[in-house]
Amino acid sequence: MSMRFTARARKGMVALTVAAGLAVGVAGCGGGGGDDKKPDHSASGPRTSGSDPSTQEGQSDRPLAELKGSDGLLLQIVSAQRDSGGFVTVNGTLKNDGAQTVVIPSALSGNETEIIKNGRSLGGATLVDPQGKKRYYVLRDTEGRPLTTTGFSTLKAGDTLAVFMQFPAPPVNTSEAEFQLPTFTSATIKISG
Repeated sequence: MSMRFTARARKGMVALTVAAGLAVGVAGCGGGGGDDKKPDHSASGPRTSGSDPSTQEGQSDRPLAELKGSDGLLLQIVSAQRDSGGFVTVNGTLKNDGAQTVVIPSALSGNETEIIKNGRSLGGATLVDPQGKKRYYVLRDTEGRPLTTTGFSTLKAGDTLAVFMQFPAPPVNTSEAEFQLPTFTSATIKISG
């Protein structure tokens, strides 16, 4: 009987040790506020003193492009940052400049079945490399979800929504690309990094 008791006690101690280790790991990874997520200012242009930070971390106050959409929607692109991982992240703000609540057009998700089945998104966005004559579509994860802002359906008058989209990176010598989003005008944007 004492061997069973010892074996159970040993299992209990192992379980307690594992639980304590996991708790410490989660506490170490969790954000307790403060400076856990500092923006990378090295990629942004110089800032003038006295200006307030924009809604996107580390971005200048002036957008790279403004695209007009249907029903008073306005997309301001504030950055297009090349990453060492081989992709470009486009950050922006979607704003309802109209006087009434707008239902976000489903066309913004594009027409690919894989992306549409994951709900509303900006999955229809593309980058066009005029030099290489190539079109780049929004990246997807292993389950087919687009790597872009998702889960929105309406915007009230005057409201804004911070958005992002990730694309495969064009060649390093490509510094500009045409950004396209269904139902919006297109614009040439500068890729930094």
